[in-house]
Amino acid sequence: MADDCVQLFQSANIEFKKQNFKRAEELYNQFISSCSHSREREATHLATAYNNRGQIKYFRVDFDEAVEDYTSAIQTDDKFEVAFYNRGLIHYRLGFFEDAVKDFRQALKLNEAFEDAKVGLRRALLDQQDKTNRGY
Repeated sequence: MADDCVQLFQSANIEFKKQNFKRAEELYNQFISSCSHSREREATHLATAYNNRGQIKYFRVDFDEAVEDYTSAIQTDDKFEVAFYNRGLIHYRLGFFEDAVKDFRQALKLNEAFEDAKVGLRRALLDQQDKTNRGY
């Protein structure tokens, strides 16, 4: 990956950690559009950029676009359990319990010690059962 791409990615992460989400999103957008074709290094940076940009959109309650970014992160790195978990959270919040269960299970398949995914899976299964019991 070119040095300027690495710098762009690092700058975006710094802004994200500072919770300067507007600037972080701008930098992630630049990184994704400018550096996504650079495959010399592993796809981890690109997947992280999509995931973190998805987080920013999640904080804005822009769930559809956040799901798109989490899905792009997963397509870039299908071993990225955090992206499965994050997408599962949105599915859960929207009441799409079956999709949430699938995502939480995949996160746990990739990392069986992922405690938040265990909690999410339990809640999704309980709420899915409750929804079924009510006839929805």
